[in-house]
Amino acid sequence: MNHIGLRVLLKRLHAIKFMMKDKKVPLWKKALIVLGIVYIVVPTDLIPFVVFPFAGFDDILIAGGIIYLLADTLDTYWYGEKPVDLSKKFSGKNIVEGVEYEVDNKGKDDEEDE
Repeated sequence: MNHIGLRVLLKRLHAIKFMMKDKKVPLWKKALIVLGIVYIVVPTDLIPFVVFPFAGFDDILIAGGIIYLLADTLDTYWYGEKPVDLSKKFSGKNIVEGVEYEVDNKGKDDEEDE
């Protein structure tokens, strides 16, 4: 298991905004984020506020669990955007223009004949 530091946690929290904008992300992952935010905002908790030292512990566990479940997805949005697959954009296009080249068939075939 990887060590999770504060910097990693903050970058994953920042990546949530980009993940939510992507239409290719499954709906259940987006719903998990929304339900986690709703749970943190709603004043009703599993551990009541009366038990002061442990009152926010359930919120931290819920948020940490969601980030842990979605860690792989969030890591793809680490730098603010999902990597672009350029293979589809340039498929079938001649992108090398004005280059002269020659194929040299000497080499392996000549060595085998000797």
